Amino acid sequence: MCKDSTCFLTMKETDLEAVATAVQRVAGMLQRPDQLDKVEQYRRREARKKASVEARLKAAIQSQLDGVRTGLSQLHNALNDVKDIQQSLADVSKDWRQSINTIESLKDVKDAVVQHSQLAAAVENLKNIFSVPEIVRETQDLIEQGALLQAHRKLMDLECSRDGLMCEQYRMDSGNKRDMTLIQGYFGNTQGLSDELAKQLWMVLQRSLVTVRRDPTLLVSVVRIIEREEKIDRRILDRKKQTGFVPPGRPKNWKEKMFAILDRTVTTRIEGTQADTRESDKMWLVRHLEIIRKYVLDDLIIAKNLMVQCFPPHYEIFKNLLSMYHQALSTRMQDLASEDLEANEIVSLLTWVLNTYTSTEMMGNVELAPEVEVSALEPLLSSSVVSELLDTYMSTLTSNIIAWLRKALETDKKDWSKETEPEADQDGYYQTTLPAIVFQMFEQNLQVAAQISEDLKTKVLVLCLQQMNSFLSRYKDEAQLYKEEHLRNRQHPHCYVQYMIAIINNCQTFKESIVSLKRKYLKTEAEEGPCLSQPSMDGILDAIAKEGCSSLLEEVFLDLEQHLNELMTKKWLLGSNAVDIICVTVEDYFNDFAKIKKPYKKRMTAEAHRRVVVEYLRAVMQKRISFRSAEERKEGAEKMVREAEQLRFLFRKLASGFDEDADGHCDTIVAVAEVIKLTDPSLLYLEVSTLVSKYPDIRDDHIGALLAVRGDASRDMKQTIMETLEQGPMQANPNYVPIFKEIVVPSLNVAKLLK
Repeated sequence: MCKDSTCFLTMKETDLEAVATAVQRVAGMLQRPDQLDKVEQYRRREARKKASVEARLKAAIQSQLDGVRTGLSQLHNALNDVKDIQQSLADVSKDWRQSINTIESLKDVKDAVVQHSQLAAAVENLKNIFSVPEIVRETQDLIEQGALLQAHRKLMDLECSRDGLMCEQYRMDSGNKRDMTLIQGYFGNTQGLSDELAKQLWMVLQRSLVTVRRDPTLLVSVVRIIEREEKIDRRILDRKKQTGFVPPGRPKNWKEKMFAILDRTVTTRIEGTQADTRESDKMWLVRHLEIIRKYVLDDLIIAKNLMVQCFPPHYEIFKNLLSMYHQALSTRMQDLASEDLEANEIVSLLTWVLNTYTSTEMMGNVELAPEVEVSALEPLLSSSVVSELLDTYMSTLTSNIIAWLRKALETDKKDWSKETEPEADQDGYYQTTLPAIVFQMFEQNLQVAAQISEDLKTKVLVLCLQQMNSFLSRYKDEAQLYKEEHLRNRQHPHCYVQYMIAIINNCQTFKESIVSLKRKYLKTEAEEGPCLSQPSMDGILDAIAKEGCSSLLEEVFLDLEQHLNELMTKKWLLGSNAVDIICVTVEDYFNDFAKIKKPYKKRMTAEAHRRVVVEYLRAVMQKRISFRSAEERKEGAEKMVREAEQLRFLFRKLASGFDEDADGHCDTIVAVAEVIKLTDPSLLYLEVSTLVSKYPDIRDDHIGALLAVRGDASRDMKQTIMETLEQGPMQANPNYVPIFKEIVVPSLNVAKLLK
């Protein structure tokens, strides 16, 4: 009911759709008034179309009916055929049951047929059986002549005859061992020929890389023989599933043996490249690795370009050879790594394993691409072995660096005692070869480490800087001993000043070299951790340079001591030329000090300036003279001012180019001279106050000594000045550098001063 209802609704929808379509078409035809005249014409045209459609529908329905009729007729015929076949099968089944007994009676005939087939096989092989000795001789001759393919053909005939007879015997009577032994004994030489032929094949394969260039057809013949044997092996194994019989010596598995021979040949070739030992040649490992590299690259190129053409594609000969070489190399590298290698040998081995092996010089060579993918190659050495080698290398390198640094310092120390001046660099500064030797050694080790890996390079840099730190401490101690030895006998060594200047300059060279080394071997500043920080080394170097500068100034002031002692004495007042001599001596020394590099020379000049002024002021404070009159005070003060200007001129000259303030210290002498020169004692307090305000580190004993030098201050005036100054301490200028602080006044009782 539901189905009929659905059909009715569908038909109704179709009618409505047809009506709508017709209305639309009529509306399209009658859009203008002049089209009404053609209504009859439109009607006739539509009637013709309708008649045509109905005719086509009738033809289609007729065709369908004819097809159905034909199909029913064929089905009827098929049914009759099935019935006939069924009847025939029933007749055959009936006849088969009746003939069973007849078949059983033909068993003797069946046995006779089997025996006949065996005899036929024997007759067929009879000729070969009788000619076995002759074939054996011919095969032997062919093997000796190198005609391997022909020899193998005859060997196959012999084996085929033997295997056929043994198979028939096995089928007839598998338990008859006597006949089987008889057949095998008759063909006994066959196995020997097979072994002899195999030896020839293996010899060719062992020399395959040479053979493929000289006589590739010989290698192709060997491969063809191996392929034949592989096919025979497969055929016999298939027959074994049916008969259970396997001829003696089968399967031969010559393909498997071929790859084993090639593998052994590759291993022997790699191991045989070591021509030297450490005792005969210190570069034995480098030579060994280079020979390996050359041989392996050449062999693989030959295998890729020539050997591949001599083997079937499914042998994948290049892929297998690549694997063999890689494994042989890995084994050889492990053997080398297990030996007691020296530091340079460890570097050579790791550089070769980690870099050379995968570089364009070897596996990354363009002639091996694209068959060899460097990224797919396994490491030749495991990470644990590499780590162990690196640890050994770092331990050995540490010992070597310590020894090298110690030896370099000892060599440099010997130079310090020479009678000739040290060499000067291109700018004329004295120097020794120590910094160049040390950093050349560091540079060599870092270049070597960089060839292995970035991580090792950083470790070696850390090691070098750590040892540099320790070395500088020893260098400082040796420089101090050098100074003390000289002070015990100032005549020895002859060139003490020059070599001490060289030591000072070395400090600057060391600084610059350390910065250059880190800039070169550290990619970014982020890599510089606490272990690579430079302040500690800079501090040691500055301390060495400072001690050196002090020792040189000590040398100067030892020569100036006599003349400094003349200052502010009666002799000085009467016209001593002590300051002239001091200036000449200082200038003479500083002509030598011009060989000191600028940073330390600037510091030394400033220190010499300050120290000369301090010694001058110390001479004042030691009360070597007490002026008796205003004229003496004036004369002495004016002399002090002239000498201050003389010193000022000297140190301005020495400090030229340093932006050094050469005036400040000499102004102190002028300020003290102003106190001495003052003619009105009532203004003395004001002048002293001005002096104290300028130099807040001046103490009571300094003022007392200064007043004692004037020689005219009354007891009350002295007490008033001292008490007033004690009540109002002065505020020091933040930029003021104390100068009176280190001047010690000889013991002087204040009460005695006041008397």
